[in-house]
Amino acid sequence: QVQLTESGGGLVQAGDSLSLSCVVSGRAFSSYSMAWFRQAPGKEREIVGGISWRGTTTFYSDAVKGRAAISGDKAKNTVILDLNNLQPADTANYYCAARWDHSDSVDPDSNKYSYWGRGTQVTVSS
Repeated sequence: QVQLTESGGGLVQAGDSLSLSCVVSGRAFSSYSMAWFRQAPGKEREIVGGISWRGTTTFYSDAVKGRAAISGDKAKNTVILDLNNLQPADTANYYCAARWDHSDSVDPDSNKYSYWGRGTQVTVSS
């Protein structure tokens, strides 16, 4: 059983940066395609970005492209999402997700992911 635990959220000001972490337990994260999603109140869950199981492919949504970077730390079995120049529109609960997928692609469809963390809240004040 794979378990995902997010951390790193908080209250920040516009223009600040955050680094969100997702610790994977139960299995090495390198066996999975990993992604970050977010959901704001009253809105649907949307993908922020993801990384393929071998780390050869990354994907970022248009909303964060140029401001986000996803990386993996195999020694800590952790996937990291770095977000820069945060804006109030980035306020949401951020979720880590895993999918058993050995293609070199990242699927933006949340329904394709089997494992989810409980989320970490990011609030950006103007």
